[in-house]
Amino acid sequence: MMELEDLTAFEQHLAGGRSLANVILQGLDLTAWSDALLRSDLTGTVFLGCLLDAKTLLRVVEQGAMVFPPFSGLPYSPYRGSLYTPEELYAGFDPAHPDTYADTPDARIYAHWNSRGGANPPSLLETLAQRLHDHAISDALEDVLQHEGRPRRVVAIMGGHSMLRGAPDYRSVAELARALARRGFFLVSGGGPGAMEATHLGAWFAGRSDGDLDAALALLSQAPSYKDREWLARAFEVRAAWPMRDEDRALGDSLGIPTWLYGHEPPNPFATRIAKYFANSVREEGLLTIARGGVVYSPGSAGTVQEIFQDACQNHYNTVGIISPMLFLGREFWTQTRPVYPLLEHLARGHEYARHLLLTDSQEDIVQALVRFDQEREGQFKVG
Repeated sequence: MMELEDLTAFEQHLAGGRSLANVILQGLDLTAWSDALLRSDLTGTVFLGCLLDAKTLLRVVEQGAMVFPPFSGLPYSPYRGSLYTPEELYAGFDPAHPDTYADTPDARIYAHWNSRGGANPPSLLETLAQRLHDHAISDALEDVLQHEGRPRRVVAIMGGHSMLRGAPDYRSVAELARALARRGFFLVSGGGPGAMEATHLGAWFAGRSDGDLDAALALLSQAPSYKDREWLARAFEVRAAWPMRDEDRALGDSLGIPTWLYGHEPPNPFATRIAKYFANSVREEGLLTIARGGVVYSPGSAGTVQEIFQDACQNHYNTVGIISPMLFLGREFWTQTRPVYPLLEHLARGHEYARHLLLTDSQEDIVQALVRFDQEREGQFKVG
């Protein structure tokens, strides 16, 4: 079924004389279009959270349409038709006054989520609204993962949220992400601070010089932890000093996938697109599933280790239809500090994904491994 998610597309559809039968209309204010709607064939038409006047609402139902009414009293739209952007989630934030974050849409949604029971809301209506919202985000995400009629070359970088700006690991992740973005890979992460922020910072600076990245890293290191009061303000200062230029957007476009379950960690301001979920389980599994070009694991703690074995399970049983690389940055960390790699290597013996494991201290080794895998996939695509 065709989906119309903004008024411009809706108007163009009508102007072309096309029917609304079996069309999904999502999150639109249609109060000014009553006459046009009532002249249309509405057989099988679906209205998701659209605004309709009372008379039109009655008539469209009589004509066979299905109507999911809007929710009231929510700081978010359960039927949104697109992903978020930092500009939307951080609307109203003033870097000169960091406490203004509390007035942003992101903070208001988190406060609402907490006030309604957090991960266990007692209200069925609240649960339904959250699930509809997350479904809408997943639907919008599918559109973003296509570019010029083909799937994007998606690579994820995982790592700890507590990784400090100014730390060698943070710089290493940023440099790796920048190198991958320059190769045309679409970078995704869990959309939070630490290694996740470094991922999107690297993509943001894909079209910039080493000197620019060095200067940005120096500015960010003035507030190294996301718990610092100036953490978000420093990020916005970097964005203002080195804005995303039109000519850089093709390389610098990246996707963060955070969750309000960890709403105390603000979403990544360097991700150009943000798919923020209420349900963390949906978000985590989905993130690993879309990273068909491979997943890089930088140093992290329990959350990163969990993601490693979720990814391993997908590869072990080939549940998503493709076995993708699992690449580990930091030999000592992944064999001594968090000795995950030896267990994973043992688990993979006799399975296809064993040949797609890599443990290294070299950013270039990771880039080359992902490029080789991408070329293999491209060759299979052409043959297919």
